[in-house]
Amino acid sequence: MAANTVTQYDFQLLCRAQARPEPEPTPTSQQRTAASTSTMGVSRRRTTGYVFVAVFFLLILTLRRNLSLNPARSPFAPRPEAEAHDHGNGDGNGASNKLHSPWASFPQRYPVRSMRPLPTGTPLALPRIQNTFPTETADDRKKRLERKAAVKQAFKRCWSSYREKAWMSDELTPLSGGGRETFGGWGATLVDSLDTLWIMGMKAEFADAVDAAANISFATTSRADVNIFETNIRYLGGFLAAYDLSGDKRLLAKAVEVGDLIYAAFDTPNRMPLTRWRLHDAARGTPQEAGDNVLLAELASFSLEFIRLSLLTGDAKWFDAVQRITEPLHAQQMTSRLPGMWPVVVSAKKQQFNQHLEHTLGAMSDSAYEYLPKTHALVGGLLPMYRDMYEVAMDTALRHAIFRPMLPDHADVLLAGMAIANVDSGGHHAAVTVKPEGQHLVCFAGGMLALGGRLVENQTHVDAGAKLADGCVWAYRAMPHGVMPETFHMLPCPSSQDPEDCPWDEDAWKRAVLQRAGMRAETAAELAEADAVIAAARLPKGFTAIGDARYILRPEAIESVFVLYRVTGRRGLLDDAWAMWQAIDKATRTDLANAALDDVTVDADTSPPQSDSMESFWLGETLKYFYLVFSDPGVVSLDDFVFNTEAHPLRRLRPA
Repeated sequence: MAANTVTQYDFQLLCRAQARPEPEPTPTSQQRTAASTSTMGVSRRRTTGYVFVAVFFLLILTLRRNLSLNPARSPFAPRPEAEAHDHGNGDGNGASNKLHSPWASFPQRYPVRSMRPLPTGTPLALPRIQNTFPTETADDRKKRLERKAAVKQAFKRCWSSYREKAWMSDELTPLSGGGRETFGGWGATLVDSLDTLWIMGMKAEFADAVDAAANISFATTSRADVNIFETNIRYLGGFLAAYDLSGDKRLLAKAVEVGDLIYAAFDTPNRMPLTRWRLHDAARGTPQEAGDNVLLAELASFSLEFIRLSLLTGDAKWFDAVQRITEPLHAQQMTSRLPGMWPVVVSAKKQQFNQHLEHTLGAMSDSAYEYLPKTHALVGGLLPMYRDMYEVAMDTALRHAIFRPMLPDHADVLLAGMAIANVDSGGHHAAVTVKPEGQHLVCFAGGMLALGGRLVENQTHVDAGAKLADGCVWAYRAMPHGVMPETFHMLPCPSSQDPEDCPWDEDAWKRAVLQRAGMRAETAAELAEADAVIAAARLPKGFTAIGDARYILRPEAIESVFVLYRVTGRRGLLDDAWAMWQAIDKATRTDLANAALDDVTVDADTSPPQSDSMESFWLGETLKYFYLVFSDPGVVSLDDFVFNTEAHPLRRLRPA
């Protein structure tokens, strides 16, 4: 075992030592020998002293046995026979949490003195999200079912390879056929795939996976630190969703175990979490303090999972924990450098969420915004601050962080960029500028606005969400293999132009290409250099640069297509989804599964180079969204569930 690994029983001892600062000294070798010698004749000696020695000897044997590295022999291992108590249907009236969880005994240095109670009252009848779909024609149904079957077959192929070659590992390596540990060594692909197995009707495989997942121990990890954000969205979200779908109480027990682990990372002086938590240091009693520069998304993306867990168990501690983050975010929302949004980097240590200049819906901020309308839906409108924060944030984002790109086919689409809240030399507010960088990750925003717009009855949001989703579909089509890259730049339409009219200007595009490459573009001779840059960078018309040409099996584009289809019922979205699926599967398929791509810009007659990586979200998100877009719209209805940022569906509170 690695030097930085704490065994399960070691962790229990360290927790006790932290609660009791002066542990008893370890027996010396002479003491052990004396104890052993004394017990040889214990049946013939009845004095009190020798009986004491015999008892001491048994305690030492127990200690030595439990210090074994075999988790199955540890008293800290999960109890296979433990069964979750009945916690009701998630209406906030469940019994208090009595589920067995090893992390529940972790001593808190900074315990909560006044716990926020769970929301009460009858959930509101929120507006309907899903479109009312007409009856399908026989041909449409046949086509849809064939497409759904193709996606399911791809999932089964990947799952079979993971089951055979990387079982219980975080990821399958789809080229070499091994396993890789990237998220704690707790079977990330296994847990991420539980709800996908259930949704696809693979009940035998689901039962097998739950049996395995029930025996994952979250008491230890070989990693130096734990990414609390990823642990929350993948593991806690995965267990909660699989429980909400199946009702298997072992999954709720595992959710509580992971929830208690994450809660331990909130044990700081101001109850702000450590986003990169050194579990082993914490177990040894090292004081914890939240970071001074943390990413917004990693701090502000707990509400869905934590509130759902509190509702299911009746234990308010997770609700209290997330509200201690949400409340100062709410209070500071209009005091940031770009009022209405929060910057990418914030200080958890100082609880200062308004100082930095860069604001975006994209990477490092994304799920902080995504969780606002979804939490509003999850709790049935019983926490109005989430709706308020969403509406204010989107009002700002639509004005400052979203742009229309100038495109050769005049497509009326939108992309989300980075809004820079500039300041002058005196530190005062100046003009806000947009950095026109597109990201595959930010493609989620189309679905967020479509869903949020329906929830708050704002058609402007729905329309903007549709154009954002269409922008991502356009970017897929524009690339030689039909697959969108990780990041790229485009030229925004001139702000002075009528927003409904953005004519293509070839020279303006070429000047932007040269400027992005750091070259001059003032004379005709200089402008002529653009052709060489365009050819060398393999830029389709409209793109001024491609910063990261990879495709890592991301789900965000198909996520928005799925949500937009459920919201609007636009039939053409099914064909868009199918074209995306065919392109992705063709380029990423390997002998075993599907692999990430290193460069999607290579010529169409050349296969994109693959990398030996298949993140768990391929099975947990991407294939799930492709499957659902071709499923009957009643399957995992958006009026009954909200999806967390790892595509795990959590059941919404609804009026009786």
